[in-house]
Amino acid sequence: MRERDRAILRDLERFRCLSRDDIIKLHFSGVRDGVNAANRVLRRLRDRGEVEVITSQAPYVYAVKPSPIKRDSQKIPHYLEIAAVYHQMSQLRVPDVFQVEPKYGKGLPEPDIFALWGRPVFIEVQRNQFTPNVWQDKFTRYLMLYRRREWVREPWQNKSAPMFPWLIILTANRIAVPDGLPFKVFQIRSIREMIKS
Repeated sequence: MRERDRAILRDLERFRCLSRDDIIKLHFSGVRDGVNAANRVLRRLRDRGEVEVITSQAPYVYAVKPSPIKRDSQKIPHYLEIAAVYHQMSQLRVPDVFQVEPKYGKGLPEPDIFALWGRPVFIEVQRNQFTPNVWQDKFTRYLMLYRRREWVREPWQNKSAPMFPWLIILTANRIAVPDGLPFKVFQIRSIREMIKS
């Protein structure tokens, strides 16, 4: 298997699924005819049983086989939005670390993204509007993670000056943020908007 094939499979595992256009941006941007080159590679990976094709979306969406998500999952647009955030971040600077839905333990937050992007950040990608109670629960979970201080031992951490990640909420709707949180919370519509400002 070619190195680019392995890299595509790693990204499909990391992002859960990617559209053909996402794969072109990640792996075929320097190729003269990226669309046809990507189609050939993805067809080969599909024929070998390495990837699944989700044809309900256009352009088609790909996932590793067996797929971690169902073909009709309501989370597919969410994962594609996470990939869009990665692309927007990469326009300014490619994140040193980009984890999709990292797990920190029972009762702790499950951010959509953890990234090391100049500094550590948690990103919540909000496609749907949540109730204030849901947000209160999310903030409580982040506060619990902060108070546990296990984050100071993360491998990306600056040992001499550990810092808790900023929380960036990508949303079109303003959210009531509790007063007195010991970490910074930013609400913006998109990473692109943050880059412009």
